[in-house]
Amino acid sequence: MHLSNQGLLVIIIVGIVAGWLAGRVMEGGGFGLLGDLLVGLVGAFIGDWLLPRLGIHLGAGIVALILNAFIGAVVLLLILRLVGGGWGRRRRWS
Repeated sequence: MHLSNQGLLVIIIVGIVAGWLAGRVMEGGGFGLLGDLLVGLVGAFIGDWLLPRLGIHLGAGIVALILNAFIGAVVLLLILRLVGGGWGRRRRWS
């Protein structure tokens, strides 16, 4: 498998955008650039595995890739929250 520089750039952009969106939806804020990238990339793998098994096909293109990774990232954050008992929840000290 050969991955061009453009393909790698698209993967990174999709991961960052999807991770940032999932962070905004689930916690009200992002996780930083690297955290958003990791959440988005792992979410993309989860979305690519889960959505076809549910009979959901979003189509092709960058928007479909972002939606797929976003849905997977939200699932990932839900699982982490359930398993970790609220892991990742930001605490405010007063």
